[in-house]
Amino acid sequence: MPRYFMTLSYNGRNYVGWQIQPNGISVQQVVQDALSVILRERVDITGAGRTDAGVHARKMVAHFDWEGDLASAGDLVHKLNNFLPKDVSIANIRPVKADAHARFTAVYRSYSYHITTRKDPFLYELTHRIYFQPNLQLMNELCNVLKEYSDFTSFSRLHTDVKTNLCKIEHAHWTQTDEHYYLFEITADRFLRNMVRAIVGTLLEAGKGRLDERGFRRIIEAKNRNVAGDSAPGHALYLEDVVYPNDIWL
Repeated sequence: MPRYFMTLSYNGRNYVGWQIQPNGISVQQVVQDALSVILRERVDITGAGRTDAGVHARKMVAHFDWEGDLASAGDLVHKLNNFLPKDVSIANIRPVKADAHARFTAVYRSYSYHITTRKDPFLYELTHRIYFQPNLQLMNELCNVLKEYSDFTSFSRLHTDVKTNLCKIEHAHWTQTDEHYYLFEITADRFLRNMVRAIVGTLLEAGKGRLDERGFRRIIEAKNRNVAGDSAPGHALYLEDVVYPNDIWL
């Protein structure tokens, strides 16, 4: 059966996360229902990952199988965008090889986390406000430490169904974009549940002067979520990109 990759973006404020859950509306459910109505048959979609409640995505990728004619994929994108709520948008739909998988074929994923030290009535739902000037130099020194390790159990939600907590972090860096705004960017081959938010929360402890490199290494090497910092709020986290091998596209 032909397989397609759908690229979409969403504001996660009104959703319990990407994955379908019994306790609320998810992005996956909304998109899956819209696609099924338009194609007039049940269509299941599988996402590249599971963003938590309130987390946003500038680029999420999901795949679905359908044996009908999707030659006019642009028209389907238009119909979906007219059908979906304002906080979910479809960018494109492209055919891929039958064995391509939105989650398992992905090579890298990138996230960003947005922080401000200023009260802003227009950004409070999309950024995390802190009440101190963070030590960016120390936080970036600890970002380099992250790349030395592969087991990130200390930054993973407990009792998940993953078989391994090993990840390869390719990039992690803080940037001050203006007087009040700070941006954290991180790229890895995979992420554990809650991993980015736990890393951000722990790095902010360093930004307050409460954690040094030795303590940060102890946290990672403990492989214990209870020793790391609190998770940063989800509403300031964005899935920025999902990268795939070039040879999957048809």
